[in-house]
Amino acid sequence: MTAAMPPAPPSGPPPGPPGTLLLLVRHGETPTTGRVLPGRAPGLLLSDRGRAQAERVAERLADLPVDAIYSSPLERACETAEPTAARTGRDMKHDDGLLECDFGDWTGAALADVAALPEWQTVQHSPSTFRFPNGESFTEMQARIVGTLEALRNAHVGGVVVCFSHADPIKAAVAHALGTPLDLFQRIVISPGSVSAISVVEGQAPTVLMVNSTSEPLSGLRGQ
Repeated sequence: MTAAMPPAPPSGPPPGPPGTLLLLVRHGETPTTGRVLPGRAPGLLLSDRGRAQAERVAERLADLPVDAIYSSPLERACETAEPTAARTGRDMKHDDGLLECDFGDWTGAALADVAALPEWQTVQHSPSTFRFPNGESFTEMQARIVGTLEALRNAHVGGVVVCFSHADPIKAAVAHALGTPLDLFQRIVISPGSVSAISVVEGQAPTVLMVNSTSEPLSGLRGQ
């Protein structure tokens, strides 16, 4: 009888440590979504549809081993984060680095009004050169969100960190992770209640796993 041969050892180097998974969640819809630039004005809450989107985010994250939850301190972001915090048992922490862009004098303006301004073309096509009047520039916003995510990654190496923020900061963070110039970041769409995922391993470029996802389960992300 021929003896069975032992299984061949696996080829290639052993797998490295898991990356830190950063999940970037845009807040749910509000009564003014798509019509007004609310910016950092306080008091804006989710609509019924927005609250349903927040619950859906919590359901999608339920099977992930969430280590930490951070939110922009604005009410609409905190409201979106609350169901996830409740379901995971993790405290929600505020982080100013996740705030919406400071639109300055444009805060509260109707989108139809600002879209008619000559400056709107710069916002759309050359955002790296634009600063909102008495507000923040897009380059400052991107540096802020990227620095914040790096700090959160360092605080939770190898973990799953959920960050509730706003459309423009998330677009800027995704563009940075992709190596896309800021002047092209408006080509990225970030919908209310959507999840975008970035994996970061120490010493390597970030990997963008998902952008603007609003439907499929997220449990498979931890296996990436």
